[in-house]
Amino acid sequence: MMKLEHLGIAVKNLTDAERLFSDLLGTNPYKQEAVPSENVVTSFFRVGEVKLELLESANEDSAIAGFIDKRGEGLHHIAFEVPDIEAETERLKQMGFNVLYDKAKVGADNKLVNFIHPKSASGVLVEVCQEIAE
Repeated sequence: MMKLEHLGIAVKNLTDAERLFSDLLGTNPYKQEAVPSENVVTSFFRVGEVKLELLESANEDSAIAGFIDKRGEGLHHIAFEVPDIEAETERLKQMGFNVLYDKAKVGADNKLVNFIHPKSASGVLVEVCQEIAE
């Protein structure tokens, strides 16, 4: 069973976006984290049971930089939490979805992550994630 985990928003300037969303939501981010494998810096807000993840490019070669150059700031992806990411990755592949990674990668906020290419999901980048057991 999947549940909505977070919405990812691509931003040009993380400090400015944190200030804007802090004002909008009436709360501060609970975590800021660099994800070197994806060349991004993230910031997370809790909004009820769902999170907002702000994503700033760490360099001009990152996927986030390319996204912003092509589409501008805005909604980048939706993420669903799954109980077993490896089984879910295999299920999605078997159903014909274009999954970006053969195996899940370590992402931000203590999660294993994988993505479904937007061409396989009505133009939306979809992330599946699983909490890393401690």
